[in-house]
Amino acid sequence: MRVVLAEDGDLLRAGVLALLEGFDDIDVVATATNLPELLAAVDAHRPDVLLTDIRMPPDFTDEGIRAAAELRRTHPGTGVVALTQYSDVEYALDLVREGSDGRGYLLKERVADVDELVAALRTVAAGGSVIDQIVVDALVATGTRRHDSLLDRLTPRELEVLSMVARGMTNGAIAHDLVVTDRAVEKHINSILTKLDLPADSPVHRRVAATLVFLSEAGVGGGVTGGASRPR
Repeated sequence: MRVVLAEDGDLLRAGVLALLEGFDDIDVVATATNLPELLAAVDAHRPDVLLTDIRMPPDFTDEGIRAAAELRRTHPGTGVVALTQYSDVEYALDLVREGSDGRGYLLKERVADVDELVAALRTVAAGGSVIDQIVVDALVATGTRRHDSLLDRLTPRELEVLSMVARGMTNGAIAHDLVVTDRAVEKHINSILTKLDLPADSPVHRRVAATLVFLSEAGVGGGVTGGASRPR
């Protein structure tokens, strides 16, 4: 797996590079410290996946998200895993706005668990998607949402099922926890997707899209700790 690493912090970049070099099947082909270097490195090396900070020079705003959008057009085969200090739902929404395939959103503390980080890189490089479970868990725990939320369309049981989907649970696991059949869970999920106006031909996988609706409508800010990342 060929990786380009984009991170402007010298210590974090060196640390991540050292961790990834411990895997024989991972080749960090280039590093970058700003958006122009990032785009040039991807053009030159055509990696399987880009591991990038969200905020970096020149503006320290959303360079990693902008890079992901640009690469969707210029290098559609390159996956992007975006790292951030913030559990900001808007960043996650922007990252997958044009499709969730080959995209990942992780908090920087994931770097401390190299196995989880590498698992996310592998998932995204293979075309899958990853949303940091910390973001999901923090919003699920609050039980709050915005006024006139899309979630108001759902029944209490459908909202419960959606929160389980957002945690990364499979239909079978949801059925087990709720003591219902798999078919009952499928019916609930189909109803949820319909009520949330998620079209079948959406470029974002409908299950991922439903999770992102749940996150965005919950309306909770960042600054949380704990949890784990899960592939979607």
